[in-house]
Amino acid sequence: MSKSFNDLLSQVSQCSKKKLAVAVAQDKAVLEAVKAAKDQGIADAILVGDAEKINAIGAELGMNMADYEVINELDTVTASLTAVKLVHDGKADMYMKGLLDTKTFLKSVLDKEVGLRTGKPLSHVCVFEIPGIDRLLFLTDVAFMPYPTLEDKVNIINLVTEIAQSCGVECPKVAPLAAVEVVNPKMPVTVEAAELTKMNDEGQITGCIVDGPLSMDLALYKEAAEEKGATGRKIVGDADVLLFPDIHAGNLVYKAIVHMVDVKNGNILMGTKAPVILTSRSDSCEVKVNSIALAAIVADTLNK
Repeated sequence: MSKSFNDLLSQVSQCSKKKLAVAVAQDKAVLEAVKAAKDQGIADAILVGDAEKINAIGAELGMNMADYEVINELDTVTASLTAVKLVHDGKADMYMKGLLDTKTFLKSVLDKEVGLRTGKPLSHVCVFEIPGIDRLLFLTDVAFMPYPTLEDKVNIINLVTEIAQSCGVECPKVAPLAAVEVVNPKMPVTVEAAELTKMNDEGQITGCIVDGPLSMDLALYKEAAEEKGATGRKIVGDADVLLFPDIHAGNLVYKAIVHMVDVKNGNILMGTKAPVILTSRSDSCEVKVNSIALAAIVADTLNK
């Protein structure tokens, strides 16, 4: 089981080498990550966009551009469709956002003819390596689905379970989070968390252990469970997955961790035929490389 990003990078080395398609690749930060991913043996890349700018930035970064396939396409929309089609057609294994807005990028992902849509809702998963926690934590959904319904949460659990299992967590423990750890009819989030737990108990949600509602402290810290007399729960401070009730809770926790703690993390968008890497422009090169590595591991699982 991978307990750190170093473990994940070791896991990538055991996979067949993957190919990354980048839409509108003339972005220094993205190309820096692409170069690092290639240098570390994580993935090769096909770069779609303004070839002149791509080559110029590549030269500045010390990239050997002869090692990369560059497809010249100046129009942003057409470049995104060209890049995603490479993945759709099996010529690349994963799809990454370059210098274009998220709306245009997602339109290409969902394009009916060349995109990666499956009919499932899309869901964003962030994987964290946090000091003091002896395992990787999978947070969802922190960036994409605003107000997931009960049905959406079932889909989110199925998707994050697939990602966690790809990372070696055979039966991930999923904690549907709430402000309290008991069902309160006046707090619909707790009712839905209990329903998800019941669905797991009855075999409607499989491949994982679901226990909710859980407060954050009970999900992450055994001492809190002991203090509250909750050691009889299925999850006693050892959750692998934090399932947030809505995007506000998820995004606030995500940003608090990123900006207040010395962590490593990577992000992936799932619900698609192949992994999609949707990082922020403010994300560091390390986050982008970690995201590519995570996508490569998931792609390897999907291809088996």
